[in-house]
Amino acid sequence: QVQLVESGGGLVQAGGSLRLSCAASTRTFSSYAMGWFRQAPGKEREFVARISRSGANTAYTDSVKGRFTISRDNAKNTVYLQMSSLKPEDTAVYYCAGDAARVVSYRASSYDYWGQGTQVTVSS
Repeated sequence: QVQLVESGGGLVQAGGSLRLSCAASTRTFSSYAMGWFRQAPGKEREFVARISRSGANTAYTDSVKGRFTISRDNAKNTVYLQMSSLKPEDTAVYYCAGDAARVVSYRASSYDYWGQGTQVTVSS
């Protein structure tokens, strides 16, 4: 069983930055592709970013391209989401997730393990 714990959320003004971290409790962290998802009140959980096992490949939803950067440190069993130029519409609970499958997927249902989420609130 893999446990994921997010941190780094908070309240920030529009245009500001935050860095989210997600620590994994597994010795096989590099076996998992990792993703970040978010869920705003009354909306479905949506894909934000994904990083491959080695960190060589990344993908982003269009609304965050150029503003968010996903990265990972396999030696520290941690994945990060650097968020810049934040907008009020980025307000949501952000979740990290681990995907053991070899097929790239951006669907939440494809991910095997989830953190508890961290709140990000962007004020205008």
